[in-house]
Amino acid sequence: MNDNQHYDASDIQVLEGLEAVRKRPGMYIGTTDVKGLHHLVWEIVDNSIDEALAGFCNNIEIVINKDNSITVKDNGRGIPVGIHAKTGLSTVETVYTVLHAGGKFGGGGYKVSGGLHGVGASVVNALSSWVTVTVYKDGKIHEVKFANGGKTIQKLEVIGECEVERTGTTVTFKPDPEIFDTDIYDYETLKTRTRELAFLNKGLSLTLRDDRDLEDTTGEKFYYEGGISEYVKYLNKNRTAIHEQIIHLEGEEEGIIFEVAMQYNSGYTDSIYSFVNNINTHDGGTHEEGVRRALTRIINNYARKNNILKEKDDSLTGEDVKEGLTMIVSCKHPNPQFEGQTKGRLGNSEVRKLADNVFAEGFERFLMENPEEAKIIVDKTMTAARARVAAKKARELTRRKSDLDVVNFGGKLVDCKEKDPKICEIFLVEGDSAGGSAIKGRDSMTQAILPLRGKILNVEKARIDRALSNEEIRTIITAFGTGIGNEFDLEKLRYDKIIIMTDADVDGSHIRVLLLTLFYRFFRPIVEAGHVYAAQPPLFCIKHGKTIKYVLNEEERDSYLASLNPNTKYDIARMKGLGEMDAEELNETTMDINTRILRKITVDDLIAADEIFSKLMGDEVEPRREFIEQNAVYVQNLDI
Repeated sequence: MNDNQHYDASDIQVLEGLEAVRKRPGMYIGTTDVKGLHHLVWEIVDNSIDEALAGFCNNIEIVINKDNSITVKDNGRGIPVGIHAKTGLSTVETVYTVLHAGGKFGGGGYKVSGGLHGVGASVVNALSSWVTVTVYKDGKIHEVKFANGGKTIQKLEVIGECEVERTGTTVTFKPDPEIFDTDIYDYETLKTRTRELAFLNKGLSLTLRDDRDLEDTTGEKFYYEGGISEYVKYLNKNRTAIHEQIIHLEGEEEGIIFEVAMQYNSGYTDSIYSFVNNINTHDGGTHEEGVRRALTRIINNYARKNNILKEKDDSLTGEDVKEGLTMIVSCKHPNPQFEGQTKGRLGNSEVRKLADNVFAEGFERFLMENPEEAKIIVDKTMTAARARVAAKKARELTRRKSDLDVVNFGGKLVDCKEKDPKICEIFLVEGDSAGGSAIKGRDSMTQAILPLRGKILNVEKARIDRALSNEEIRTIITAFGTGIGNEFDLEKLRYDKIIIMTDADVDGSHIRVLLLTLFYRFFRPIVEAGHVYAAQPPLFCIKHGKTIKYVLNEEERDSYLASLNPNTKYDIARMKGLGEMDAEELNETTMDINTRILRKITVDDLIAADEIFSKLMGDEVEPRREFIEQNAVYVQNLDI
């Protein structure tokens, strides 16, 4: 019998305790890369946040220790230390060694829980080299220790006394290097989420400290009494607000707490983010739908009632009323139902009506009580509506109905012969000269070339109608085939890889950022799906004997030279720009799939990415100047 056909009881594997977590960690934390590593921190922090949501904790400390272990300390009630009736173990040990054990699954533990799966403590234990849990409760200090994939090496015992008033839990864990690709924590990644949690939980103090940094051991404290209103203010700090007051509305019904904060700015893109129990619902859901529906209805009603929108005028659309809008929607729900593979969408139908009612009542009152600000907001939406009509006409010119529609693009696009998008790629090349070399050096079967003449329009500072009147942008939209806005369809993407190929100088970097801004604002799903890349043309060419070696930077150059025999004579040449390379050079260094190096452009945090694009490409000069000053020390190979 073929080995593959053998299948009986002996093939059924039973994993005991936490073995299943170690066997398939991705099922519990998503990935074992740097993202999964940081996810461990939030699994433990979520438990402390739950104490805060229940009203028993107002201070959480997160510390990156010198050995890259993590300590999370709170002043909550402390995990119960008594013997658990079902397991016969102390409750602390039960929580950290039994999957799906905790106060989130019923009973009176927590009304609202921030943890998505409720398996955080035991999963972190399973994926750590060691874990120490200290509980302050009833005037005593209790401690339990685990190691070797979650095994108890020290039963819960009293190790000292403390003030009777002192309560809380301190957890220290060291991720297992056998599980994770890296065990080095990134401070900025932890800082971004810590700050976000502070915004979403007003009155809660969170402190982040990096004890690996010998110069600063004080850490940073995040505390926002204004909650999500301060979040909106923070997100708009690189933009020009068109009304001073941040609108903050909230309500509660049957244990569901709902709130929204919003402010319009002079920009043309919206920044609307929603959360449920502190979880970013990046795909929206019923809470966001209720707000969007009410927003459109209330602005239309106000505009018609005040004769700003005439009877003959078409009603404003959802697209019109969200232009330049920064909004945070937060829902705290005792029993959230998440949809989708990534659990990024709220499905509870009852929330839609609650969100609509709370927002409609509060926003309508705001408009009536603040007529000057109301007029500014309505005028903004009316201008957006006029631009939408103009953009609709321009959009007709970008529709790619068939390949016959894009023959030559007036001499610009040189398409590939293959029609299967899965194996096709398009190079957006800086300059006609480099474009000519790329056309000659490409694989004409699968590689399309689109030369770009000059720098494209900065869409961060332009409304969609102006962007669509730009010839370069229209050509890109037509070439991709997906359409934009409400018509966008990722399934129609003509190329699996979209490769930005620019010179390794300041101008090349600027063009790359302009293109990334266009992609992020107009084609975000393409970026999120991992279709966008940056080519890496080499910076140096090293020749010795008959060997030619291309290297990307000084570090790679020095490393390669160090590997050579000390007696080798060699020549080092700084590479020319793309336009100065001939077709063979360009193919060998930057385009050949067997030898080239590509950098995939990814977006792990949409809110952080939104902030960066607003800072670098928006109207406000001061934030951009500060960014340049702070990062100038990292610049290499500056061409002046």
